[in-house]
Amino acid sequence: MTARAVVLATGGLSIPKLGASRFAYEMARQFGLAVIPPEPALVPLTFGGESDEWVRSLAGLSLPVRVTCGKTAFDEALLFTHRGMSGPALLQISSYWSAGQTLSVDFLPGQDLAALLLKLKKEGSKAKGAGALARWLPQRLAHAMVELGAPERTLAEWADRDVRLMAERVHRMPLKPQGTEGFTKAEVTRGGVDTKGLSSRTMEATSVPGLYVVGEAVDVTGWLGGYNFHWAWASGHAAGEVAGAE
Repeated sequence: MTARAVVLATGGLSIPKLGASRFAYEMARQFGLAVIPPEPALVPLTFGGESDEWVRSLAGLSLPVRVTCGKTAFDEALLFTHRGMSGPALLQISSYWSAGQTLSVDFLPGQDLAALLLKLKKEGSKAKGAGALARWLPQRLAHAMVELGAPERTLAEWADRDVRLMAERVHRMPLKPQGTEGFTKAEVTRGGVDTKGLSSRTMEATSVPGLYVVGEAVDVTGWLGGYNFHWAWASGHAAGEVAGAE
């Protein structure tokens, strides 16, 4: 069988129940195209072990956060799950996270918890740790933060060092995910046919005239909000305009 033009538009590995497969990657390799190893992206992250039990104990709780991985950060909602964390903030950062990396989560973005707590302390607050934190954090999270380590005294009796340590925990909580929930729960796939081997204008393989690769089969991953749909449609249109004229 021969053809003047072939467009690989069979997607990535995300959501296998919809028919996702490795077909595009296998076909691309047969023609000598480089393929970046595919991984789940826009996917919930999982946590395991006793040290992460507090994360899973908050399943169902959602709140706005700032989550950071390396130099990339997102200010959106986080959702605790029975396996770890999800929600827009974690889905977004998952596209930048690699196994072994540590995330930093600010559970009270835009505020200065140390200043807020020191003000209460100066006023002689009789509230204990969780009661004080619950003024700004969901009650379940406030209790979890205190259980990770805080004085069993009223806020008025806390040392300034205790206040600073609590503020550091709330604003810069280090979290090391165990992994992801995989392609079954991933909204998209990162990795795929290397863009270095494709024309940015037509999506044609530079080493194989007449072969085009589009959409999620290519190593292009967008944020939440329709960017991945747009890429699929735009790249497909670009290839179709040229391939259809051959």
